[in-house]
Amino acid sequence: MSTTAVRSPAEFEEQLQRYLFERSEEGRAVRVGEKEISEQAAIVARYEDLFSRDQLSALRGEEEQAEGDRREWLYRLRKTCESGLVAAELAERDDELENSILAARLSFQGEELPLRSAVAQLAVLPGYRDRDVLGELHREASAAFNEQRLELLRAYEELEAELSEQPDAVARNEEEKQISLHELESVLKAASDEIEGSFIEMRERWFALLLGPDRDEQPSSAHMGYVRRLSPLDSTYTKERATEVCLATLTALGFDLASDRNIRLDLDDRPQKSPRACVIASDPPRVVHLITRAQGGLHDYQAFLHEAGHALHYAGCDPNLPYTFRRLSRDHALTEIYSYICEAITREPAWHTEYFGLSEDEARKNAEATAFLEALLFRRYTAKLQFELGFWSNLEAAAVTSDDYAERLTAATGIRYPRDGHLADMDAGFYSADYLRAWIRHAQLRAYLIAEVGADWWRSTQTGEILRDLFAEGTRPSSEEIAARLGFEPHDTAPLVAELSS
Repeated sequence: MSTTAVRSPAEFEEQLQRYLFERSEEGRAVRVGEKEISEQAAIVARYEDLFSRDQLSALRGEEEQAEGDRREWLYRLRKTCESGLVAAELAERDDELENSILAARLSFQGEELPLRSAVAQLAVLPGYRDRDVLGELHREASAAFNEQRLELLRAYEELEAELSEQPDAVARNEEEKQISLHELESVLKAASDEIEGSFIEMRERWFALLLGPDRDEQPSSAHMGYVRRLSPLDSTYTKERATEVCLATLTALGFDLASDRNIRLDLDDRPQKSPRACVIASDPPRVVHLITRAQGGLHDYQAFLHEAGHALHYAGCDPNLPYTFRRLSRDHALTEIYSYICEAITREPAWHTEYFGLSEDEARKNAEATAFLEALLFRRYTAKLQFELGFWSNLEAAAVTSDDYAERLTAATGIRYPRDGHLADMDAGFYSADYLRAWIRHAQLRAYLIAEVGADWWRSTQTGEILRDLFAEGTRPSSEEIAARLGFEPHDTAPLVAELSS
């Protein structure tokens, strides 16, 4: 790799913008099924002179001399340079693993299915035992890649430790997020324990409704997609109406998503399209992709609104901000606040009455289903964070199976998780902590909106104006800074506990 091109921070940022745009667009094409081969390594090779140890050293030197916003700007550029050096080293191995997973097939009921299609099928397959069979086939096929996953994780960790000059993975992520992960885990564990009684009551009621009387006492994780989809309610929440209803919901807040030239919708169904909805902010605010794959059921509406929160955030940032404060962040906890608050609209009983013509009793019941799902996912992610803290604290001892992962997630959810599922369930950079911080923060934001706007906050343009002001700040603030503006302590879980216990 060349080490001759040491750019000024401004020049580095300008070239970085081009590099990240190309990588985002390549990732989008693979994710949505337009391409079946990932070519990230080729993009990294084209920009080989962008990232070097000399460039990293130069950015670090300027950062140490800077103050205020300039120091933060340089910090984020320096961390991105670290990531670029890691990518340059490992992009080919990443592509190899990604392409192997994309090429993998399994046979189910006489049909050959890509792994992603199998995941999508699990969410809609009506037969309980059929889901068990397909889930086991998928588990086995996915677990076959665990050795590669673990080797790649170790390679990433070794390189990140060297470049950041912080060998402890937990401490490194705490420094980047500007929080204590262990303190956060303690607060979340207390909140999870506090809602346990109401969660178990809801779980028994909704497992009976969703999975039927012949379900196992502890259903396998193969049924998670079916549960999240609330499949028995799919005749009410049809996939044909998802886009129409979600766009109308956002219009009530003052956002015309369909006419927003910055947001590009991809709602098509393709065999290799990931069933997991997402937003890819290739160049905010001008190029923001919102991607969903509707399967029918209330989850389609929740996923659309969740991702719409991300899309509106990135597309609504001030274009005059430096690129770094439009695109780069220390973590994902800020943007997840806005996705969660938009998704929270589906937990309002009156939303179900207004858009689906349900009676008040039906609307309350279906809104409770969404509260159950939130509690289920919150407890799952709290357990996942606990597991990840142990995993990264002793990576040398990590293996392709983990009893700790299986036991923690099973106990938290009542769903049986496999010992060999942890590596496929591993998001980079303690993303679980970012989700969990956003859970706390969006509940605080909802409480603030109810106080400022009223109970109809979810269909008021006043809410839209409050959000629009927040979106304009781009990625600059931290989640904890938003808490202070709303009048809450960062770890105040009272609004969240109240929501999840309702």
